[in-house]
Amino acid sequence: MRRQRQAKIVATLGPASSSLDTIRALFEAGADVFRLNFSHGSHADHCERVALIRRVEQETGRPIAILLDLQGPKLRIGRFAAGPVALEAGAAFRLDLDPAPGDATRVSLPHPEIFAALEPGAELLLDDGKLRLRVQDCGLDHAHTRVVTGGALSERKGVNVPGVLLPISALTAKDRQDLDFGLGLDIDWVALSFVQRPEDMQELRALVRGRAAILAKLEKPAAIERLDAIVEQSDAVMVARGDLGVELPAEAVPRLQKSIVRACRRSGKPVIVATQMLESMVNAPVPTRAEASDVATAVYDGADAVMLSAESASGHYPVEAVAMMDRVIREVESDPYYRTVIDASHVAPVAGVADAICTSLRQAADLIPIAALVTYTRSGATSLRAARERPVAPVLGITPHLPMARRLALAWGVHAVHVGEGIHDVAGMVETARAVARAQGFAAPGAPIAIAAGMPFGTAGTTNLLHITEA
Repeated sequence: MRRQRQAKIVATLGPASSSLDTIRALFEAGADVFRLNFSHGSHADHCERVALIRRVEQETGRPIAILLDLQGPKLRIGRFAAGPVALEAGAAFRLDLDPAPGDATRVSLPHPEIFAALEPGAELLLDDGKLRLRVQDCGLDHAHTRVVTGGALSERKGVNVPGVLLPISALTAKDRQDLDFGLGLDIDWVALSFVQRPEDMQELRALVRGRAAILAKLEKPAAIERLDAIVEQSDAVMVARGDLGVELPAEAVPRLQKSIVRACRRSGKPVIVATQMLESMVNAPVPTRAEASDVATAVYDGADAVMLSAESASGHYPVEAVAMMDRVIREVESDPYYRTVIDASHVAPVAGVADAICTSLRQAADLIPIAALVTYTRSGATSLRAARERPVAPVLGITPHLPMARRLALAWGVHAVHVGEGIHDVAGMVETARAVARAQGFAAPGAPIAIAAGMPFGTAGTTNLLHITEA
């Protein structure tokens, strides 16, 4: 099964999309990566979904990536004694460590790390930014605040502290348990929520130990301040616009989205644009025109993938949402202006043999009607370097490792194929490339293909060969 587009689709699974038939339909509609949101659902739920995804993978013969999304340190207030309260603008409101149920004058905030980082004048956002409090004075166990923006507040609502670097790990005890469980299921990607520092990604990598690729979710202003360092420590990045839009002005998010996409393209790291992309399709069979334009903008920017959250996890039209996203991507990529934009944003190559080869691949596709750019890869690096060039021709990534073929399902323009270990020389490489290009529907017999690989075979990170031949 060959996708007729280059950008990829990530679909979140949930109550609306947990059956074999629905997961199969989502894949057939265009989902390349399935996200398991560990903020919801039990381990048994996720285990069953992984088994169903792998069954679809076997049926279709196509590698499918599974993304484990860790919950991260979600900060919440405590409970209220008599249900929701109304906070009036200008009123005083206390937050403290006292676990007693709260009222309209105070509530528990069981996070001493927040109090340790607060200063007078700092602001706290409650319930996704619907309510805003300003700190008047504070100590290690309390904060007296003044309500800036009031409204109804119910228990266990989330708390955001914009502009404050919180002294907490992005990995909670729950995350560590979920990570151990997920790695035992052979998932392909691990997403870390609320990343603030590159050290957060280093901590995750040490725990994963190469068993999956790691992805940084950028949803904190502190992460933006150290963007390049976080990208460097990650295998991929997600622009998580939900919490990012809570802690930053809404008008700043589009600019930051573009900045993050550009940073990832410079580094050759896959980047996902996520959150509220087709939000109205949770309850409606078609999106708003603004939502379709939002998806299109991410594709024009050159994002590797766009993501559905509630639309596919709990909405009424999960398959329709994936199909709509697929159509929007294909419409954008068929626009002649799309190539103009992509070429104008082309990233200069790094001085080195591998980048020289992959730049030549792109140039070859510009000069002659190359049907496919075939990359032999063990580590995924050659395919990712080729994808970084955003070539006109599709990238056919051939790898002897099934886990790597699955990981590459996230990368722009890469159609990954798992082959055996039986390639030992150039002649075998060329013949395999020809056969795979024909079998996968990329090239008719006699059509030109370009091949990039490394010599000697079997050694990762040695891309040093470019060969143009006919399928």
